Amino acid sequence: MGGVVTTFFAILFTVATLVLVVGLGLRIARYARTPAPLKIPTTPAPLTRPGVAFRLAREAVGFESLFRANKPLWIFAALFHFGLAVVLIRHARYFETEVGPLVALVQPLALYAGLAMVAGLTLLLARRVMIERIRYITGRSDILMLLLLLGIGTTGLAMNGLVHTDIVAVKAFFTGLLGLEIRPLPADPLLVVHLLLVAALMLVFPFSKLLHAPGLFFSPTRNQTDNPREHRHLCDWAAKLEDRKS
Repeated sequence: MGGVVTTFFAILFTVATLVLVVGLGLRIARYARTPAPLKIPTTPAPLTRPGVAFRLAREAVGFESLFRANKPLWIFAALFHFGLAVVLIRHARYFETEVGPLVALVQPLALYAGLAMVAGLTLLLARRVMIERIRYITGRSDILMLLLLLGIGTTGLAMNGLVHTDIVAVKAFFTGLLGLEIRPLPADPLLVVHLLLVAALMLVFPFSKLLHAPGLFFSPTRNQTDNPREHRHLCDWAAKLEDRKS
């Protein structure tokens, strides 16, 4: 049974990784090719490219516009995203032969980050369900994505605090996959559920609303300078069309 589980997850995570990397790459390439014919930065906007880069950094790290617009929602989102960031950094240890300094730095925060992640997701889900105007614009995919992330978080916490698994064997399995070698994976039921949910997230990520993560950097309301009087804004396809006319 253990060999069947090991082979299944080796194939599953190989496929899921390919779908995630290729799908995300194609989506980002599509975003980069999408024309932005209008000058539409959300004002007040920076006047220079370094200013735009700093603005994007503030949005990506601190959710600046969300903080200004809706502070309770900002708290929910911050709990989830900051918790998720720490959890992802900590999970890098399963792919490293030696624990790196960044992983060692966040290691003591891992449990609190996991709790913050689950708390943030629970609050975001409650908001979707309990507030009528938000429930009206909520689709099934929104709920399913929150439930998927909640499932990943809760099963991870359960393995941390309730039902421990052999993390040395788990690390050996994933480092082996990186070297194109299949090593035994523990067949613990909770680990199996956790890994199935993670693989499902990897498979659906390039086709879901979670693409707002890379999409932020391609939003013309955020990545444009506010200099329409100093420089005429002309996207590539419009410039080519104008050259042909002239």
